[in-house]
Amino acid sequence: MNVHVDLRNVSKEFHGKVALEGVNLSVHYGDFVALVGPNGAGKTTLLRIIDLLEEPSSGEVWLDCVKIDYSRRDLHLIRRDIGFVPQKPILFNASVFDNVAYGLKIRGLKDSEVRMKVKRILELVQLEGFEGKNALRLSGGEMQRVSLAQALVSEPRLLLLDEPTSNLDPRSASIIESILMDINRRGKTTIIMASHNLQEVRGLAKHTAIMRCGKIVRVGQTDEILASLKDDLQEYTRLENIFQGFARPTEHGTSIIEVDGGLKIEAAFTRFGPIRIHIPPESIAILAEKVATSARNIFKGEIFEMTNLGNVINVGVKVESEYEFTIQVTRKSVEEMGLSLGKQVYIAFKASSVKII
Repeated sequence: MNVHVDLRNVSKEFHGKVALEGVNLSVHYGDFVALVGPNGAGKTTLLRIIDLLEEPSSGEVWLDCVKIDYSRRDLHLIRRDIGFVPQKPILFNASVFDNVAYGLKIRGLKDSEVRMKVKRILELVQLEGFEGKNALRLSGGEMQRVSLAQALVSEPRLLLLDEPTSNLDPRSASIIESILMDINRRGKTTIIMASHNLQEVRGLAKHTAIMRCGKIVRVGQTDEILASLKDDLQEYTRLENIFQGFARPTEHGTSIIEVDGGLKIEAAFTRFGPIRIHIPPESIAILAEKVATSARNIFKGEIFEMTNLGNVINVGVKVESEYEFTIQVTRKSVEEMGLSLGKQVYIAFKASSVKII
């Protein structure tokens, strides 16, 4: 009775392409599990299966000690105990209040109860006073906090998150991390989170599962797995824009990191000394030409690799003929920009996208 989520030999294929293969994972009530792995490892697919948005091609999904029958017409009732926060917020063109209240209203709650719950959850995500603002006109960090409020307002017993702080400003990321820690350790909410941010994983997750090529290749206590930084995890880090260098703080509250060889990257934290950093592929933009942007890091490079992952393309760009960056781009953007091997482009990313690992 202690197991909240139990995946038994779960596999998933999309049009003949294997996304998950033989995944076994048991998550106990009140646990905080991080899914770590390179893009395409199957983290998002796994979360969607747990959220009952995708049916596995084979294997069994058990929630609350009950085997899920995907032919049931009331799966939506089971999902009411699950909150899901996608990597990119899915918001209506409506007020913050209406976005957060929507799930409560379709459950038939009284207006007075809806107002009370929305007020309380907006205070939790530090968006009090935002009720009347249009959700689509907020900053990225504010929109992600609205997305978190949408998931938490119904008080789910299981919370699923897909890269919840990816490419957010430090304040919003800190708020979200504090909320997750609090609801897990005080509220006993079970949390499963996909993340590239190893510093975040180290600070939040009790257990970590390493994923690669649709499989869970290692799972255990977070400290033990991250302390070693070898084998599966080391292979993961080599794939995902990992750089080593020396950091020096600036007078503006940032740091300039001189990567081995001379490339200088600005980060939105202050640190002095040797450092290892990571820039998530989805937080880097590709530009056809150099334009004015708020991004603190802009580099000219050349496309040397393009990997088809279905709806997205991983584009490899070599900067200064030496430093290799992987950028995740939608297929539509690749076509519209005419991206191809050998093409000269610019890459840009914010200082807040640079993570310590």
